Amino acid sequence: MTATEAGNAVRPVVPLSRNRDYNVLWMSRLVSELGSELALIGFPLLILATTRSAVEIGLVATTMAVALLIGSVPAGFLADRYDRKTVMVVCEILRAVAMGSVAVALYFDAYSLPHILVVAAIDGLLVSVFGPAEDAALPSVVAPEQLSQAVARNTARPYIANLAGPLLSGVLFTIDHMLPFALNAALLLVSCIALLTLRLPKGAAPVAEDEDGDGAPVGLRWVWRHRPIRTTLVWVALVQLVFSALVVIVLAVSGEDQVGPGEIGLMMACFGAGGLIGAAIAARLHAVLPASVIIIGFSWLAAVLILVMAFTPSGVLLGVVLGVVAMFMPVTVTTVMTYQMSVTVDELRGRLSGMVGLFTGAAGALGPIAGGALAGTGDGTTGLMACAATAAVIAVGATLSPTLRRFPAPGRQAS
Repeated sequence: MTATEAGNAVRPVVPLSRNRDYNVLWMSRLVSELGSELALIGFPLLILATTRSAVEIGLVATTMAVALLIGSVPAGFLADRYDRKTVMVVCEILRAVAMGSVAVALYFDAYSLPHILVVAAIDGLLVSVFGPAEDAALPSVVAPEQLSQAVARNTARPYIANLAGPLLSGVLFTIDHMLPFALNAALLLVSCIALLTLRLPKGAAPVAEDEDGDGAPVGLRWVWRHRPIRTTLVWVALVQLVFSALVVIVLAVSGEDQVGPGEIGLMMACFGAGGLIGAAIAARLHAVLPASVIIIGFSWLAAVLILVMAFTPSGVLLGVVLGVVAMFMPVTVTTVMTYQMSVTVDELRGRLSGMVGLFTGAAGALGPIAGGALAGTGDGTTGLMACAATAAVIAVGATLSPTLRRFPAPGRQAS
């Protein structure tokens, strides 16, 4: 029995809705992701209102993306090396200070690009550190039989943040330029206070250092040598690449067809709503369908639906199909993450999450570039068909993969 299992063994099983520590984790990560969305929209709005420089917007966005990638792997080591609660609290405090400094600067009408770049880098690094610590702590606060349900609920958070963050940031910015950043800082402080009340089992505390003293490389080697984890890492990254490109292509198609801003917003709302519906049904589907059916089935379904999108008129109808594609993403994420967390020992879960963040972060950064290139070389239909072809290649690869065809159920080790 592992330390985490021992901690869960003495902890009574309660519904997730009444699991105080799980809800603290859930809300703190939601606030963290909402803060990221506020900044992601707030920074471009601020630059447009001051210098109107597209170059500066690109610099800030690139700085945040690079910081997220750079921090991913060492972030996993930190989550395994130090107390996870402390790591999360420190991240939220430092993020609050950084965002608060932007609000103060704007209050005194002291906009500075170097200041914004430093804050963007700090925020990106701290977000990359917070995620693995929260991911690694999750199995410590829920019973093993509740892990898939907890993961499914967690998949709803990015969609909630994506729906609420841009709208909230835009409304607050029209009132006062400093408000999105001030609210971000305030929310992060609330998250910090909530995390201070978090109770992690003593058995879940990370070990001080690895037995052979190699630190981070040991965990990374273990993750990479575990065939199902390695295979799903690559599969998830490729799917993320396609999805990131797909959203950009859909926006480009909408612009070509002169779809109004309101209707484009409704299309993106369909995307978010699809993700929320998927998160609501993910645990149930995970319980009744074999993992291989979910992974391979989603791969083919995504390829077919993206091809359908190529021949769907722009506007709300295209957004609805996009939402259907998004609906199945939380189901696959639940299946993959539940397995990964179940077979990874507590002392390496942070590094596992860091590797996942590195792969998906790189794909999320490259996807929009690829989508923009596809949209720029021809009409939108061509871009969508290319995206569908890429998804079909991924589906063929998943079907031919012995590891994914015989993907083990959580709790069954595979090497």
